[in-house]
Amino acid sequence: MNFTHTEDRRMLADTLGRFVAEQVGFEARMAAAASPEGFSRARWAAFAELGAIGALFTEADGGYGGAGFDIAVVFEALGAGLVLEPFLPALMAGSALAHAGTAEQKTLLEPLLAGANVATLAHEEPGSFYALQHVATRAERHGDGWLLQGHKTAVLLGDQADWLLVSARTAGATTDAQGISLFVVPADAAGLVRRGLPAHDGGRVADVMFNQLRLPASALLGGEAQLGQGLATLEHAVGRGLLALCAESLGAMEVAKRMTIEYLQTRKQFGVPIGSFQALQHRMASVLLEVEQARSAVINAAAALDADRLTRERALSAAKVSIGRIGTLVAQEAIQLHGGIGMTWELPLSHCAKRLVLIDAQLGDEDHHLQRFIALGAAMGAALAATADASA
Repeated sequence: MNFTHTEDRRMLADTLGRFVAEQVGFEARMAAAASPEGFSRARWAAFAELGAIGALFTEADGGYGGAGFDIAVVFEALGAGLVLEPFLPALMAGSALAHAGTAEQKTLLEPLLAGANVATLAHEEPGSFYALQHVATRAERHGDGWLLQGHKTAVLLGDQADWLLVSARTAGATTDAQGISLFVVPADAAGLVRRGLPAHDGGRVADVMFNQLRLPASALLGGEAQLGQGLATLEHAVGRGLLALCAESLGAMEVAKRMTIEYLQTRKQFGVPIGSFQALQHRMASVLLEVEQARSAVINAAAALDADRLTRERALSAAKVSIGRIGTLVAQEAIQLHGGIGMTWELPLSHCAKRLVLIDAQLGDEDHHLQRFIALGAAMGAALAATADASA
């Protein structure tokens, strides 16, 4: 199989790489992280003008890409620059909307792709431990509309989003696969309480509460046809988010690797560069091999994004397991090979290491996805056995 990017994707990668290097430097990132918004809306609009947001969505949804490798190209470039703009929340919320939304609801995609709006997916809850089907937030019918009550946590840029896509249970128990619905909630809805918090990697998250929040019937994603069927849409959106995170981590790994090599070549001890010491060469060689393993995992996940569910989800979980382990390894080795300076706030490497470690915890950590990979493998084996029995 040929994994070489198309000419259009190579051009997008080059353009994005130059823009990130020139416009999203370390000082600009630090200024954005220290701001109340946590990112730059002007830069978000500039990314949209560049085509970076449109590359994440299909032509039918107003973009011009939307394939796994399009997502990987964009997020690898973003990871290399430690970009804080809301690409990940926009990708997941927008993908869910595109997957199951009505024609009227999909009109929200146009300002999102134009960089005029910010959107996010509000799904994780206290005590959910990454389980997609764990939804305690309730939505009950209220007249012609709905009444939401519940609490979401660690919502990416939840305090800055213009609209949120919220998962809520319309039937069943807290951990049932059926009975989950999705709702489009505008930021100015009465009863919506948002408390923004800084994250360890420089980004922002929010606790979001719904206090008897009233919504019209039109807020139900996909209308009555999708009532209680939201888990498949969540899996679709979060799957694309998993690929994005893995590609972002790969971009950050490459930067950490490059910084460490440069440091080993310039830092001298006993009159020679420390990179000449064989023990450090062996450690760096292991890092180089592991980064290539991570790249292979991202390629495999990107290639499987449009495959059948079991193949797709298993490839995504496999990539997240690899990325979690390798990202943590690269962060630790880069800091240790730099010595004490690697921990300083002023050095971009320390922020790169923080992002690599935090990516492991987003959308399911290494342990969660290892268990999921095993379970999906068992399901795939059972499906193959059932097929063989039926054809015998």
